Amino acid sequence: MAEDSTRGELIEKVVKIRRCAAVVKGGRRFSFAALVVVGDGKGRVGWGYGKANEVPPAVEKAGKDGTRSMVPVSLKGSTIPHTVQGRFGAARVVLVPASPGTGVIAGAAVRAVCEACGINDILTKSFGSNNAINLVKATIDALENLRAQSEVERLRGVSLS
Repeated sequence: MAEDSTRGELIEKVVKIRRCAAVVKGGRRFSFAALVVVGDGKGRVGWGYGKANEVPPAVEKAGKDGTRSMVPVSLKGSTIPHTVQGRFGAARVVLVPASPGTGVIAGAAVRAVCEACGINDILTKSFGSNNAINLVKATIDALENLRAQSEVERLRGVSLS
């Protein structure tokens, strides 16, 4: 389902569209919820959730929500600096750095986050829940826990090279 569009320099990827039906006198009334991942392709990523009676407004609302929730991510070239785990609810995601040319080895939800963030080479594995919303949140949790080597050296006050 990962449909993407660029607004300005931001990459928007639609991860999931959910349809909800309310039964009313005349039949069923449908409403839609959209999960969208937004990134700049240079180390910033966020996610948004929007609901509306039609799909396009739901995607638009989710995109605006995603731009507000963007967080910075430490990258090392086209991959991540080290192996990291993220959790949200029952969803657990493991992200492993990969050599150049590997590509993004991930499921739809995790792939959307990695590509929007600007990661081109990574190995991932998800455990527990396969709920798209929780997987996106777990992936962003993992990416927030990444630390560049220079940052670790500065925090510890030692040289690691």
